[in-house]
Amino acid sequence: MKAKTLKKDKVNIITLGCSKNLVDSEVLSGQLLANDIAAVHENTKSDHNIVVVNTCGFIDKAKEESVNTILEQVALKQRGKLDKVYVTGCLSERYRQDLALEIPEVDAWFGTMELPFMLQQFNADYKKDLIGERLLGTPVHYAYLKIAEGCNRTCAFCAIPLMRGGHISKTIEEIVLEAKALVRRGVKEIMLIAQELTYYGLDLYKRRALPDLLKYLSDIEGLHWIRLHYAYPSKFPLEILEVMKERDNICNYLDMPLQHASDAMLKAMRRNITKAEMEYLLVAIRETVPGICLRTTLIAGFPGETLDDVAILKEFLEIQRFDRVGIFNYSHEENTGAYDLEDNISSAEKQRRSEEIMELQQEISYEKNQEKVGKTFKVLIDKKEAGRYLGRTEFDSVEVDNEVLINCTTALPIGDFVNAKITKAYDYDLEAEVVA
Repeated sequence: MKAKTLKKDKVNIITLGCSKNLVDSEVLSGQLLANDIAAVHENTKSDHNIVVVNTCGFIDKAKEESVNTILEQVALKQRGKLDKVYVTGCLSERYRQDLALEIPEVDAWFGTMELPFMLQQFNADYKKDLIGERLLGTPVHYAYLKIAEGCNRTCAFCAIPLMRGGHISKTIEEIVLEAKALVRRGVKEIMLIAQELTYYGLDLYKRRALPDLLKYLSDIEGLHWIRLHYAYPSKFPLEILEVMKERDNICNYLDMPLQHASDAMLKAMRRNITKAEMEYLLVAIRETVPGICLRTTLIAGFPGETLDDVAILKEFLEIQRFDRVGIFNYSHEENTGAYDLEDNISSAEKQRRSEEIMELQQEISYEKNQEKVGKTFKVLIDKKEAGRYLGRTEFDSVEVDNEVLINCTTALPIGDFVNAKITKAYDYDLEAEVVA
């Protein structure tokens, strides 16, 4: 008679929020796999028995999505479809006690820095020697690389330090080893992320060491693109630009959230910079790296924002003509510097201001894309969808920027580079044809 065998656990990791969360999920999956526990991201086959929800707690919408996802997984558990539901990430870090009372069906809650404790739930050991060993939640040809955790800033609107703690840099050696491991696996583009890239190294080396890190990374053979996300404008280390200028594999791309342009708002937000200082910085960036793509993020409806403040911001956008702009409606978050201020702008008005700003930026984006028609760019092919290939130039990051749409009868390998001539331009996308 054949003995009955127990089915092995399979863990599905659901990631909500930003790319930093995605990296955390990838690291968790790598630890599970190293302990001989099957792990997958966003599993659609429903053949798993355990779920880990990695939550976001940044703004109200993100918190709502996280709670709804937890409730969906708990409902599956109650119907016998799952054995265990665990929750980690920013929302869990910030509201663990309240959530545990409201959703007792969750088996355990973990904060953002409690991976070893989470692994104990699986009778798994935390393996410190795993550097770069993670199950990528992205296509194999690009990956995010987190160079630091936490943030030392005190921006009035932001709860990230409450959830992620203070800034802690990884060593240059550790980051380079991780990058090399990713390249060996086929990664061609690495996107450097942190809550604040430009603070990197101050804790370890007592100086801003991002320029040095970039030099080491750009020397890695087989690493074609290095992209910078989330630079902070105040005390921006201009040496970064010199490295970007001299190294071909560092994309001429910078993601630098500015949040506003009105001095009154910048002061209220505790951004440690003025409009004039931002203007000076933007001139320096563009003079040092001509043609650089600048992406920024803004906030609409911060407490006390007037229509005059909005007008100043719009004029700033018209003059600066950023390549990419994203915008958030202000979210009133407990224990932040702005929480004592009156949240005196309605949700509808915040949305109206946000849409007004994005309508302006849409025109700018369309005009800047039109300038690309007839020009040829190196394009990284990301995927094939609806019979067309979708790729990006060095001026476009994943999900948030332009896609290059290519109709091609010849097969284009995913993850390869092609030269493509832009034939048509829209507000946020480009059409192109492959050229020799």
